[in-house]
Amino acid sequence: MNLRIVREHLAEAERHLAQSDRHIARQVELIDGLERGGHPTDLALDLLAAYRAVHANYAAHCKFIRDELSLSPTRQ
Repeated sequence: MNLRIVREHLAEAERHLAQSDRHIARQVELIDGLERGGHPTDLALDLLAAYRAVHANYAAHCKFIRDELSLSPTRQ
């Protein structure tokens, strides 16, 4: 695959990873609010676990692309 395209894929994967970080942080805030209000948090915690699983997949994808770039010849 073209090196430029691989770099574009990495940039997109890193954007997804950053967005995932924001989703996790917001969900933690929501859970804290629910707990302070004495509300159930089971579903919110399940969603947080799903966000964390997606985040792990995004992180693995970024690592895979970075590894591919490190193995690529330096030509474009």
